[in-house]
Amino acid sequence: MRAVTFQAPGEVRVDEKPSPELEGPGDALVRVEASGICGSDLHIYHGRVQIEPGFTIGHEFVGTVIAAGDDVTRVAEGDRVLGTYCTACGDCFFCRRGDFHKCDHGRVFGHGATLGSLQGAQAEILEVPNADLTLRLVPEGVADEVALFAGDVMGTGYHAVVETGVGEGDSVAVLGLGPVGLCAVQAASAAGAAAVFAIDTVPERLAVAESFGAQPLHLTDSDVRKEVKAGTEGRGVDAAIDAVGHPDALDLACRLARKAGTVSATGVYAERIEMHMGVIWIKALTLKTGHANVIKHVDPVLEAISSGKLDPSPLVTHRMKLDEAPEAYEIYDRREALKIVLAP
Repeated sequence: MRAVTFQAPGEVRVDEKPSPELEGPGDALVRVEASGICGSDLHIYHGRVQIEPGFTIGHEFVGTVIAAGDDVTRVAEGDRVLGTYCTACGDCFFCRRGDFHKCDHGRVFGHGATLGSLQGAQAEILEVPNADLTLRLVPEGVADEVALFAGDVMGTGYHAVVETGVGEGDSVAVLGLGPVGLCAVQAASAAGAAAVFAIDTVPERLAVAESFGAQPLHLTDSDVRKEVKAGTEGRGVDAAIDAVGHPDALDLACRLARKAGTVSATGVYAERIEMHMGVIWIKALTLKTGHANVIKHVDPVLEAISSGKLDPSPLVTHRMKLDEAPEAYEIYDRREALKIVLAP
């Protein structure tokens, strides 16, 4: 089978690899019909996240079940399914609390030995452990490239909003309008936020956020802090979401949040950074961090997508073949695409 493999920073390749086989009675094999390139894949591409050369990458997928172990009950051969970016056992201390993203036995697709040595989804066939938790049936009428978002990107934006407690009448700032940030903009509006400030430097992304009902703020061409204060009676926002994963974005999020507000560090952090603890402390901010609990959220996200309450379809700007993955990564790295979907 063909698979997209990491070779070195700035280099991916499409290789022929052996097709996977079922490893356990709770596992399934999926013929991948759509996979996405995610911002966190760029961290691998840049060498920021360590991974072994030759490892298959990617963690977003939709496809058809071609085999299922004897213990799999929620999906069956022939079912059209989407997968979450990570797996979970469902039975450890953390899973029993609903913290599936912190499962003692959890693994992340396409991230090498550091996160469980689970081969990635940018391939023709994928072996899926713990299929009953990892896979969901795609609702009738939902396109592959739309369903793809529920297993990671929209699930992550939704998680950021839910974890910060956004509700009716609240104000929210979203820093960074990549796919996750734009999904957070949609999720905040769907949760009832009265004001959503969308912050970035890319005009096209600001325009998309505005089409979702947010107030776009250019990071360098406007006084973001002044604009946010003016729109929140001088208080700052109830919740600020860093969807970038950069110290400057996290610092600004802390400064935009109101006293006793909440900040979500949703962007990926893989290294030590400096934070102004004095700002966090004196404002009594609550800081939420970590990758998203998508397994917990995938069912309500799918329901919202199916009903049209959430619609990530405008985010897909490029549709490319799996064999074009090296070019796709270059395009995405140059920020010439918002979301690229790969198909066999």
